[in-house]
Amino acid sequence: MGWFWADGNTSPSAPLAPHPMPADMSATPPPGCPMHKSGSTPLLPKNPAPTEVTKPSTSASACPYVPPEKGPDDKQTTPPRNASTLSKLNPLNYMPKVISNERADNQSVNLPLDREASTIPRGDGTGMWEYPSPQQMYNAMLRKGYTDTPAEHVESMVAVHNFLNEGAWAEIYDWERRFGGGLARGWQISRRGEENAPLVTELIERKERLAAARQGEIKWQDPSLVRFMGRPDEITPKARMMQVLGWLYPAKYNTEPPFDRHDWYVRRFDFDGNESERRYVIDYYSGPPEPTGEPVFFLDVRPAVDTPTAACERLLRWGGDVWWRASGGSVREEIQKLRQSQR
Repeated sequence: MGWFWADGNTSPSAPLAPHPMPADMSATPPPGCPMHKSGSTPLLPKNPAPTEVTKPSTSASACPYVPPEKGPDDKQTTPPRNASTLSKLNPLNYMPKVISNERADNQSVNLPLDREASTIPRGDGTGMWEYPSPQQMYNAMLRKGYTDTPAEHVESMVAVHNFLNEGAWAEIYDWERRFGGGLARGWQISRRGEENAPLVTELIERKERLAAARQGEIKWQDPSLVRFMGRPDEITPKARMMQVLGWLYPAKYNTEPPFDRHDWYVRRFDFDGNESERRYVIDYYSGPPEPTGEPVFFLDVRPAVDTPTAACERLLRWGGDVWWRASGGSVREEIQKLRQSQR
């Protein structure tokens, strides 16, 4: 899912997110991509009940996110033949730096050459991460040995992957908006349940912006993506637990494991101006298609439990929603609104 580029020398196009879904949804990703799952088709993102959308990987199972290397004349260059293996890899995601954007031999159709800018800020502050062009993606798959990939389906594959990346970042950004200012602020938002969290967050941020304007300073900066890695063969503890629940309660839980896993490393700035790096775990699930035939994806995005603070963030968000519903918070709120309307 993480088709990002490390090259920052080119000027990205205006960010477009989420990526519009293509009309042709019949294509399935190649076996080497994290999107691949035998017998499944590309699906539209849809958050599951547990809505939660580095050590880089060099395995052949990772998606070929391959940044082009630019020379002084802004033309693609090729590393020296005697260059080491690591020197040919992008240090942000450990993928090959150079991949051709030219039509491949025996290619049946022309593929777009333009790259699309994401809405995901780069951790080095040089703009937004960029996705590969369909032509570069196709060339990368050929390079990895997937010669049976239909060229006419590559554009749809790129569109689906880009769409899911945008959905994953939206979920991460929501976590950061909630807990970037500390656990107390996060609990203030979470204690009224997920249904009220967007409104509470907006109200708190409005007060913070007014306070910052009076003090003449901005205390919070947007998070950014430092690096990422695909780990499709390493199932997370939560995904394993969900599988066990599926075996015990098949009517309520799905027994299908996630078809992919990603770890995204995010740079966080707190209100005191301190900078830290947080790891987020993303499990990708496929769900039954819509009645109209449109496919569905579930993204389970949450902070990795690397620190006690990250564990508290997950507990506060989950516990706040459970307590709000179990204690009848929605009912109390409706009664209060009714009383106010009758005055």
